[in-house]
Amino acid sequence: MVGHLVPFLDGDLMRVVELWRYPVKSLQGERLDAAELGADGLTGDRHWALFDRDTGLGLTARRVPELLFGAARLRPDGGVEVVLPDGTVTTDEAAISDWLGRPVELREAREDDGEGPTYEAPVDDLDDLAEWQQWQGAPGPFHDSPRIRVSLVSTGTLGHWDRRRFRANVVLDGEREDDLEGTQARLGAARVLIGRGIARCVMTTRPQAGGIARDTSVLKTIHRERGGLLAVRAAVLEPGVVRTGDELRPA
Repeated sequence: MVGHLVPFLDGDLMRVVELWRYPVKSLQGERLDAAELGADGLTGDRHWALFDRDTGLGLTARRVPELLFGAARLRPDGGVEVVLPDGTVTTDEAAISDWLGRPVELREAREDDGEGPTYEAPVDDLDDLAEWQQWQGAPGPFHDSPRIRVSLVSTGTLGHWDRRRFRANVVLDGEREDDLEGTQARLGAARVLIGRGIARCVMTTRPQAGGIARDTSVLKTIHRERGGLLAVRAAVLEPGVVRTGDELRPA
């Protein structure tokens, strides 16, 4: 177990350098100075998603890469608004449908009823084949998995890659977050249990707003050098506020 604690025992604690919330699944998110962490992750994170009215399937940038050129942000009243690629700010589903070229519904997450929505993803993310399979996401907020409520990645792990490709909630300075699997830690005022690495998909290779180009080498490198995993998941054991500059420290 000592090996899991090396980054803490070395006295080289990692600090929060960025916090990100993604109110609508697969759209660009918003950078925060502080965030409330609860059992479902950051308040408002993946709390909405777009669904195809004809098929009933949830949309992700794996299937609809255009989503990465729109953005979402929370309103002061707790609702959400979408920023289209041309800068239009809207909550009008007709306008969003016109942008995506399909009839869509902007759906808010329900209380966890034990059943998550259905999405489609490529069968082979490495080659980005046009062959698709359906998969079920998490109940409640629209995370890919019920085991991923908060995601953390370090600048050392990212190296030269643009951190926006990986859509992590918490970006830490330092490195070796993978060594902390199975440990409890304080993240600001919250207490979290750090879990396994996060399996990566074709979304990491997609072009995005802000000048991020398509790059298939990203996913191939993650598979070759990291077993397909990058960043770690965390479960929130005790809610609390986390701010940029806070340390990740032993609980």
